[in-house]
Amino acid sequence: MPYRVLFISAEYAPLAKTGGLGDVSSALCEYLHSQGHDVRVFLPWYRDLNREGLDVSPVPGLEDLFLDIGPHRYEYRILVGTPLGYRQPVHFIDCPALYDRPGIYGHADDHRRFLLLTRAAFEVAQRMAFAPHILHCNDWHTAFAPLYLRTNYAWDRLFAATRSVLTIHNIGYQGVFWSMEVGDLSLGDAQWMLHQDDLREGRVNPMLHGIMYADLVSTVSPTYAREICTPEYGAGLDPFLRRRGAQLIGILNGVDYDEWDPRHDRHLGFEYSADDLSGKALAKRTLASEFSLSVGPRTLLLGIASRLVAQKGIDLLETVLPDLLSQADCALVAVGSGEPRYEQFLTRLAVEFPGRVHFTRGYSERLAHWIEAAADAFLMPSRYEPCGLNQMYSLRYGTVPIVRHTGGLADSVTPYSKTDRTGDGFVFHEYSPGALRAAIDQALALYGTAHWARMIQNGMAQDYSWKNQGQLYLDAYRDLVGSA
Repeated sequence: MPYRVLFISAEYAPLAKTGGLGDVSSALCEYLHSQGHDVRVFLPWYRDLNREGLDVSPVPGLEDLFLDIGPHRYEYRILVGTPLGYRQPVHFIDCPALYDRPGIYGHADDHRRFLLLTRAAFEVAQRMAFAPHILHCNDWHTAFAPLYLRTNYAWDRLFAATRSVLTIHNIGYQGVFWSMEVGDLSLGDAQWMLHQDDLREGRVNPMLHGIMYADLVSTVSPTYAREICTPEYGAGLDPFLRRRGAQLIGILNGVDYDEWDPRHDRHLGFEYSADDLSGKALAKRTLASEFSLSVGPRTLLLGIASRLVAQKGIDLLETVLPDLLSQADCALVAVGSGEPRYEQFLTRLAVEFPGRVHFTRGYSERLAHWIEAAADAFLMPSRYEPCGLNQMYSLRYGTVPIVRHTGGLADSVTPYSKTDRTGDGFVFHEYSPGALRAAIDQALALYGTAHWARMIQNGMAQDYSWKNQGQLYLDAYRDLVGSA
C-alpha cells in the first residue's frame, strides 16, 4: 500500500536550488513517486524560480486564499506543475507579497516567508482532504511543522495518524529570529511549548523546535548524525540531539543517476563508461582547449564545483594551491560563488597562473557536469560536510575524490590501498594545509599508474542511487507508521 507524504521544502531542483537541499528534495520525491507513493510537494513560487519547460496552472478551488501570520495577513493561491524531465508534480505557494523578490533567502522577514510555506501546506492539505501518513519537513525553513502538527492542527482528525520527520541537511543554518516577533507563530495558548530559555534570551530558533518535536529526526549521512551530537559539530544544538537517542538517524543521500551518468549526460554531447574511458580523455582535452589550459599527458587536472564558504575548506586551498601550482605538474578548473574573500582568491589564482587555472564565478550546471567529466581528481577539503554530492558524482564519472574524513565524505569515499587495490579516493583526517597537501601529493604520485586506473574502476562500480538510499527512507516511514 502506498504512503501519503506531505513534503515541504524551501528548495527543489531544478526549480529552486542553492545547495544539496534542492537536489535531495527532488530526487527523493521522484523516487517515492516512482514507487507508487502519493507525495504532495509544496514549494514557494519564487520570482527567480527556474521556469524552463515548466507549465503550471491554478488549482481550482485553491485561489484567493488568506492566511494570518501573526498580525500580518497574506493572500495566496496554489499553482501546480511538473518540472521538465520529472514525473512528480509540485504545488507552488503563489504569494507575491512574500515571494516576488530576488533570491531565495536573505530577506528581513524570511521567517514569515517560510512560516507561510509551512502553514499553507497544512491548510491546503485540509482543503484537499489529504490525510498524510508522513509529514516530511526539511531544514529550519519548515522545522516548525512538527510543532504545528501538535498544536494548531491537532484538532483536525485528518492529521490524527500523521507522524513527522525533520531532515537536517545542514545544522549550521538555523533560521533564528528575534523573540519580539514570536507572535508571527500564531501559537496562541500553545506558546508555552516554545523553548522558554531561548525566549528569555530574546530569540526563537526554528531548527531547535523541529528537533524537539519531530517524531523522527534524520540527517543526510550516518557520520554526520554522530558528529552533530558533539559540541564541535552540533552548532549549539548537540545537547538536544543527544536526547533524541534512537530517534536521530543518518541516511546517506542518493544520487540522481538519470541526471549524473557519463553514459548519457545531456550536457556533454558524448558518452563514456568504465569499459571505455576514451570519452573522459576527450572531455579533458575539450575543456582544456575551451579555457586555454596547458594540460600535458602527465598533468593532473584538479576540479572544484562548490559554494565558496568557510565550511568547504577553501581556506586550506588558499594556503596549499599557490605552492602546489608552482611546484607540481597540475592544473585547476573551478566554478562557484560565495564569500568575496574566496572568490577573489580564485580570481587572483587564475591571474597568477595563466594557462594553469581557470575560475568561473557563479554556478553553471553545464560546467559542473563538464568539470566532473574532465577533471582527473576532485577537491573537497571540507571543514564539515553533512553529506556532499559531488564526491559521489565524481566516483560515477571516474574522477578520483580528494576529501576530508567528515560527514558524508567519510561515508562515501574509501581510502585507496596499494596493498590490496581497494578503495576509490584519497582521504585525510586532520583539518590542516599539511594534511591536504599530503593527500594531493599521494594523488600526484599515483596518477597515470595502474593504481589510478584501479581507483577509477573501483569508484565507477559504486552504487549510490536513490534505489538504495530511498528505500532507507521508506524503512524509516514504516518504523513510524507501520504498513500503510
